[in-house]
Amino acid sequence: MKALWIKMIVVGMTLGTAWAVRGQFGHEQGAAWAGAIGALGLVLVAKRADWWKRISLVALAAAIGWGAGGIISYGRVVGYGRSDDLFNAFYGLLMLFVIGGLFGLLGGGLTGLSLESSKEKKVNWAVLLVEMVVGGLLFYGFLIMQLGITMTPPRSEAWAFILGAGLAMVWHMARKGFTSSLRVAVYTMLGAGFGFASGNFLQILGNVLNIPFNMWNVMEYNIGFWGGMGLTYGVFTSAWPDVSDERPKKWETTSALLLILVFVPAVIFKESLTVSKLAKNFDSYSVSKSIPVLSSLLALAGMLVVAFINFLNHRSHKSIAGNREAFVLFVSYFALYIFISFVATGLFAGKVLSNHVLYLVNIVLILFLIRFSSNRVESDHSEIKTMNILRVWPYCLLALILIVFLLSFISVSIHGELSGAHNRFTI
Repeated sequence: MKALWIKMIVVGMTLGTAWAVRGQFGHEQGAAWAGAIGALGLVLVAKRADWWKRISLVALAAAIGWGAGGIISYGRVVGYGRSDDLFNAFYGLLMLFVIGGLFGLLGGGLTGLSLESSKEKKVNWAVLLVEMVVGGLLFYGFLIMQLGITMTPPRSEAWAFILGAGLAMVWHMARKGFTSSLRVAVYTMLGAGFGFASGNFLQILGNVLNIPFNMWNVMEYNIGFWGGMGLTYGVFTSAWPDVSDERPKKWETTSALLLILVFVPAVIFKESLTVSKLAKNFDSYSVSKSIPVLSSLLALAGMLVVAFINFLNHRSHKSIAGNREAFVLFVSYFALYIFISFVATGLFAGKVLSNHVLYLVNIVLILFLIRFSSNRVESDHSEIKTMNILRVWPYCLLALILIVFLLSFISVSIHGELSGAHNRFTI
């Protein structure tokens, strides 16, 4: 259990830190990069050579799963959680639980499928993705367009699409017998859901106590931390096939690396790190016009260097196949995400934010714990069967909802009207 807890904390801190960095960039591309980092950390602490070979594929699956949730609008829901009315506050925190859960459901589910796919039981990714898209469209059309069930009016109701896609994925897992992946999806869903709801509570608490820190970032860290904890628990208490004799095709690994090392960074560069974007960010800093240019060029250089290093590893070893290569991919990709966050907030304009310094502290602790953690944790198959028979997750869900209600009650008891608060319903 001690070894399992260390691994859970490592992945929780990894995804938490990456998700906090994601707050600087937002949207699907930011979530995709953070999700990929979390999956890389998971594979590293697993210490399974057969997973090292497919680490880029696992990272890509996680990037797609976590990134898809980036289409959900939740700014208004955060405002509901800040209400001084218990019903509206509980609604806000509960809906954040749902939104965080949808992030975790897809992120954990696709990560699990990338680990469970084998020659004997291979995931048909094309069929799965078609089913998820169709499920998303059907649910959006039925819930939003037909029934008019809305969560965040007048904002986007894309949560309904992600809900339909997630349920289609669950249905596919159940039909095809991907029980371990389904288990990972459920526990990641519970962790990320709780993380988002409790993170909003911590944000409110920090604002009430006038803590001089970026409390929005605390909320972002929380969803990643608890989502990573749930993901790791689900993975290390489930049975997985031994795929030591399987090796991803070269084109598969190359394509995965292109998407996570080139495509995702390119989108973030276009949206957040061009000279015009940085110049706008630095308007209030009163700096030379050369600073945005320098910042943009160094961000681009960092992206190119990380891509070059990892593609060189890929070419030298035909795939990312060993612990050293996997470690280089994790560290370089994680460090680059933190570096460009520093750049986007004005590192070369002389601005360093306190929460960014904590990113560095986190990555140092994560690297120490990865080296300190013990070897591979073996799953206890008898425990897995017992857990599945007892179906403990609904009880976990109920307990977490009760905790969210308690947090809502405490929240409205400690503050009056807060800036940014909204009421979804008039009581």
